[in-house]
Amino acid sequence: MPKSNIHPKWFKDTPVLCDGKPLSLVGSTKNELQIDIWLGNHPFYTKSQVVIDSEGRVERFMKKYGLNSADQ
Repeated sequence: MPKSNIHPKWFKDTPVLCDGKPLSLVGSTKNELQIDIWLGNHPFYTKSQVVIDSEGRVERFMKKYGLNSADQ
């Protein structure tokens, strides 16, 4: 016989919160979901992403394989 009462409680309208602000309602086994990053504040989607060339990695790659930016 399968065990009874082994499934967690299902919350039909669980609020998804980011910085205390409600974003949406979803179904979950938790009564509240806290998230740090979502579509509205992710650097990729807000076009605030900065690509940093640390330690000249691009230049080292180009030099290693004998490529120039004008070759493209």
